[in-house]
Amino acid sequence: MSKVVIAILNWNGEKFLERFLPSVVRFASDAEIVVIDNASTDRSIKFLKKNFPEIRIVSLDKNYGFAEGYNRGLKCIDSTYYILLNSDVEVTKNWWQPLINLLEADSNIGAVQPKIVSYNAKNKFEYAGASGGFLDKYGYPFCRGRILDTIEEDSGQYDRLIQVFWASGAAMAIKAEVFHKLNGFDGEFFAHMEEIDLCWRMQHAGYSIYCEPKSVVYHVGGGTLPNESPFKLYLNFRNNLFMLYKNLPSNEFIPILFIRICLDGVAALQYLIKNNLNAVKSVWKAHMQFYKNLPRLNKQRKVLQKAKQFTAKRYTKSILWEYFMRGNRTFSQLNRD
Repeated sequence: MSKVVIAILNWNGEKFLERFLPSVVRFASDAEIVVIDNASTDRSIKFLKKNFPEIRIVSLDKNYGFAEGYNRGLKCIDSTYYILLNSDVEVTKNWWQPLINLLEADSNIGAVQPKIVSYNAKNKFEYAGASGGFLDKYGYPFCRGRILDTIEEDSGQYDRLIQVFWASGAAMAIKAEVFHKLNGFDGEFFAHMEEIDLCWRMQHAGYSIYCEPKSVVYHVGGGTLPNESPFKLYLNFRNNLFMLYKNLPSNEFIPILFIRICLDGVAALQYLIKNNLNAVKSVWKAHMQFYKNLPRLNKQRKVLQKAKQFTAKRYTKSILWEYFMRGNRTFSQLNRD
């Protein structure tokens, strides 16, 4: 049994493994590296066996996506701590030790992420996580360093250790016991927002989430699904509704969910005005799948509602209002409660 396992989920990512795996190996120290392969059809496995024969490979029988891929892969890995790392991430010296030190120091901390900087613009934060994730009143995620599409330059302004709402799945250290206790990610998400859902459920169970900026990694982002992908848009809209339905407290459940559904309608109307019919179809399909999955979601919600601790605190205002109406485009400008 390894104390720390760096688990890299791969699907047709030979070019990323070739570019970024050497830095992971170089700075792995005492951690074990395991690649979980989602039935890649490229030369990923051949590349690994030829160039990194010491790295263990967990081969899955098909592409299960990010969520279920990690669920199935981590069941085969015995460790005290998992570090989930995207294949398109460049790590730095001593990058994982501060994350594990924090998990070891406090039994109430369930997961922690490093500061995530853009690989292609290393003076800026990276979209997927930046320096810690938050969630607004209506379920819209944003980060310390990234609000909607505005990405800040990193000048050390967010280098303070802070409790956050969610840690990025691009680079997340998590206690193995906690991951399995909560049955890991929701496999139905496939990809996108599954880490926010897991972090929300962790907080229901009494665990806290942190960002430790002493650790720094560089993320390419958008490696598997480009930002303009209709499938990615579909997953984001659908999974956000899944997450809200499961996790919203009872006193907010009906009004917040209703408002969010209306806001999705506004988004679809905007896409229609821009003649982006593929985006309109993605929103429509996301809602149809949401309604279809209500029986399953309702069962999950009933289980979560029995949790004794509801420590999850979302940003109490609308990030859309702050951004578009008040012009608050950076995290430091937000009037935080």
